Amino acid sequence: MSNLEANPEQVDLCGGVADASPPTFDPLEARQVVLTPRVWIGPDGRPGPDPLTVLRFMPTRGRRMVGAWCFVDFYGPNDVSDSDGMLVAPHPHCGLQTVTWLLAGDILHRDSIGSEQLIAPGQLNLMTAGHGIAHAETSVQPHSPTLHGVQLWVVLPDADRDRAASFEHHENLPVWSDDGVSATVLLGSLDGVTSPATTFTPLVGADLDLAVAGSARLPLRPEWEYAVLVTDGSAEIDGRPMARAEMAYLGCGRDHLGVSSAEGGRALLLGGEPFSEQIVMWWNFVGRTHAEIAEARATWESGNRFGTVSGGGDPLPAPPMPPVTLKPRGRA
Repeated sequence: MSNLEANPEQVDLCGGVADASPPTFDPLEARQVVLTPRVWIGPDGRPGPDPLTVLRFMPTRGRRMVGAWCFVDFYGPNDVSDSDGMLVAPHPHCGLQTVTWLLAGDILHRDSIGSEQLIAPGQLNLMTAGHGIAHAETSVQPHSPTLHGVQLWVVLPDADRDRAASFEHHENLPVWSDDGVSATVLLGSLDGVTSPATTFTPLVGADLDLAVAGSARLPLRPEWEYAVLVTDGSAEIDGRPMARAEMAYLGCGRDHLGVSSAEGGRALLLGGEPFSEQIVMWWNFVGRTHAEIAEARATWESGNRFGTVSGGGDPLPAPPMPPVTLKPRGRA
């Protein structure tokens, strides 16, 4: 998914354990619930007749990274029965991985290295942008009447950020389970259960399915930081009630996390080793300097580097560069 804001905020990040919060039972600090503005997605990047509402939880001024996770968009459940559904035209990425996970609906992925893949709930699309790739995401016609899911980005470390672009689709993902809770591991590892998807930093992404009156103690790694997004129903995370479309930052230093739900729900667990490199993120690019971001934008506008997507409409134009030099501002 593209960051389709016409004037994207500069998001310059520097990482490290010193910027990750310790665990706390104070909900104001341990559970930094980020309420996000609405971002409209249309075929031209502007509000249209059939927009799709997306809630952006990261990056924001309050929380810019959790491990190497640097972008969290949440949408739905949205009724798209009388619309074209998702229409995200071809756009570029570099220096990151995109992770697509659906709870309802279907989306067709096309990219500039020739991949074409329809994704359905319970399946994972993972695109490693590396040096550069372009892709489009659209609803098929006829399409499911509901769209509900998340789009995530993972920062690539310096040693891997210029690698050749690649794409993976995984239909069978491993599951960690306990009494009343099952966790589908999308990326990384949870208590020894490891996803087949390719990763480049120590992390985890897991979809938690919470049965009615189910509860469990998820084993965590104390040296990692974590966050939880409730994607459906409701949940109690570490004893605190959370509703759908609420996200909590949990910090480092935990060896387990209590999760439960009285009425049943779904939640997304994100975590990882605090990212130690300084990075610059603007629009759909992740680099290390202002000059790298400016070059990525220029090469997208010129039609070089990122390739061509077959289908999905006309490419999205890049926003103008900000009038200031992009500089690090910290993780949080």
